Amino acid sequence: MSTWYRKIQEDLGELVNCIPAFEAILDEARVECSMKGNLERISREMPGIVEHRFNQLQEIEAILEHLNIELRKKRSHIFRKFTEHYNKALSSRDAEKYVDGEDEIADFQHLINEFALLRNRFHGLIKALDAKQFQINNIVKLRVAGLEDIGL
Repeated sequence: MSTWYRKIQEDLGELVNCIPAFEAILDEARVECSMKGNLERISREMPGIVEHRFNQLQEIEAILEHLNIELRKKRSHIFRKFTEHYNKALSSRDAEKYVDGEDEIADFQHLINEFALLRNRFHGLIKALDAKQFQINNIVKLRVAGLEDIGL
């Protein structure tokens, strides 16, 4: 299992390596969505495949939550700067608007958005694996019903 979560916890700069690594994992995982080969072998391997890919999705979710925590921390720091050290008195709402306009915050939100896209692509992979399992189940039911010549 990858340890990207621990690496990113220690150094956010590891995101530069993490995103392409997970995209490569996603590309190689698409092969697992095909229905070629022996039905019994495919059916036997499906639980392990789903478990492995779901664990990768959970790691992505953990990284995304870590990024959101870091964003809230940065927002809090900049918000405090605007409310305590700004020349004129700002309402909380005005200070929030100024915080949202900061380049550091906007860049971090773009990074979170990119990682959320990666997470959503992994959700798509999990759905494809679910559809594959459903189709395997249908083929097995047809074979049980006596249609032995049904193939992939």
